[in-house]
Amino acid sequence: MNRYPIWKYLVIVVCLVVASIFTLPNFFGESPAVQVSGARSTINVDQAVMAKVEQALAAQKIQTAGLLLENNSLKVRFKDTEVQLHAKSVIQEALGENYSVALNLLSDSPAWMSKLGAHPMFLGLDLRGGVHFLLEVDMKAAMDKAFERTAGDIRRELKDKKVRYGSVRRNGQTLEVQLRDAETLLAAKRAIEKTFTSLKVDERRGDNDYKLVITLNPEEIRRIQGDAVKQNISTLHNRVNELGVSEPTIQQQGAERIVVELPGVQDTTKAKDIIGRTATLEVRLVEDDQGKLQEALAGNVPAGYELLEEAEERGRGNKILVKKEVELTGENISDAQAGFDDHNSPAVHIRLDSNGASIFRQVTHDNIGRRMAMILVEKGKGQVVTAPVIRGEIGGGQVQISGAMTTADAKDVALLLRAGALAAPMNIIEERTVGPSLGKENIEKGFHSTMYGFAAIAVFMVIYYRVFGLISTFALASNLVFLVSLLSMLQATLTLPGIAAIALTLGMAIDSNVLINERIREEIRNGMSPQAAIKGGYDHAWATILDSNITTLIAGLALLIFGSGAVRGFAVVHCLGILTSMFSAVFVSRGVVNLVYGYRRRVQTLAV
Repeated sequence: MNRYPIWKYLVIVVCLVVASIFTLPNFFGESPAVQVSGARSTINVDQAVMAKVEQALAAQKIQTAGLLLENNSLKVRFKDTEVQLHAKSVIQEALGENYSVALNLLSDSPAWMSKLGAHPMFLGLDLRGGVHFLLEVDMKAAMDKAFERTAGDIRRELKDKKVRYGSVRRNGQTLEVQLRDAETLLAAKRAIEKTFTSLKVDERRGDNDYKLVITLNPEEIRRIQGDAVKQNISTLHNRVNELGVSEPTIQQQGAERIVVELPGVQDTTKAKDIIGRTATLEVRLVEDDQGKLQEALAGNVPAGYELLEEAEERGRGNKILVKKEVELTGENISDAQAGFDDHNSPAVHIRLDSNGASIFRQVTHDNIGRRMAMILVEKGKGQVVTAPVIRGEIGGGQVQISGAMTTADAKDVALLLRAGALAAPMNIIEERTVGPSLGKENIEKGFHSTMYGFAAIAVFMVIYYRVFGLISTFALASNLVFLVSLLSMLQATLTLPGIAAIALTLGMAIDSNVLINERIREEIRNGMSPQAAIKGGYDHAWATILDSNITTLIAGLALLIFGSGAVRGFAVVHCLGILTSMFSAVFVSRGVVNLVYGYRRRVQTLAV
């Protein structure tokens, strides 16, 4: 009557074993480490870099506790923080400014767990300490830039179509194109509508007054604003890599705001500098005179020139002599996307605004046969991204960069050109710092509160329900293991609200067992046999358990969908806890009950 088939017990055992393996890494703690990553996304961290780091540390007689190379970053583990701080300065000096070297913490869990994919949960800002910023994107500036770009594109299009116009100027949220007569009005309208499908073009006619009033479609406005936030988030992700934050939180909040949380970072001044820093692209002409180049390589750089290096990660690392005079800046780039050229080779397609297109056309017209360097300037230092030969005049504002690059190279270069600077300015509207000692205290208090709560529930259940209380306690413990393992598998970030949700889950999970135990008691009082009481108790309690958990799950999903930040983190743990509690409180607990009582032929009483 109350027996589980073998496959159900195998499911329970497998779930418990897997859950235990994925839960264990959270109990091993962390050790100090140094993280090495590329200062830019195109810089690779490989075996050669690791060998260089090992040599530098060995020269200073600094012992390591292990090196780990993964995800284009190198992590070097040490025994204590004193050695960690010394090693950071040694590694930074050995690698130079092309690499970012920062302090970090690594899990001490065994290597075999890592090979199985078992990693500890990440700790949020309130548990690990760090800085929190709430940034607001200046959408007015983003729209102003979009209107300027659109106005320039319209001027260029009308010139290409040889349509004479008086002016293109902005008037509030519209662009007005002044024309001389009805014929040019219609010609201009046809040209604009054919090329710019996202624009709405209206005619305005009066006494000797002919003009087009152009507005952006609502969909285009939303796209511009959304792209501004996305590009800023992409830029911020690149920048916080320099801080060495293992798991930064950079996410959109609402339509115009970005939340930046940097666990482990305590220097707010440096964090502000990284977040607000600007990077620009400069286009300069290359001096190919070998005499001047050799003179510069010898240490005597001619006046008006600068000796720069091509990116090493692109397989060259050659020195290039470029003019200091800047022909074009990154401010004139409106977009950059990876793609392919006419020969189906990887390339980067750049779109310039009207002013940039005009300048670029003139520069390429006057310098056919010469090389032109694209230089990314950051922190006052420049690095040549690419230096192609000008084959002919390039007009229309469409620029293509191709050469010895892979598809990954093209994507990286496009990202550097597109996300080297923020799409729109941002204002810090909220800022706070959480100290590491406070984070450690929060962890201890959260852990103790959960354990004390669990112990109190276990004592009560054993005293009140005896054997069934002991079984309920086992089911509750398995529920806790299932929940923590799920959070670890998903690599969720644990915060204080998450710990609160775990504590809440314990109460909700034991509530299901209380319903089952009370229902079994009721069945016995009604004269049912012990075996029938067990079956009836679980069967009749299931409907109530299902209803109560579904209604609670609906509330949790509402928090997950409409909430943000800490509320969303609470909702994730809460919803997962409901699912694990239903599995453990019903399936696991009944499996144990069946194991204890189900195989007895004669059961006179139940210890419930």
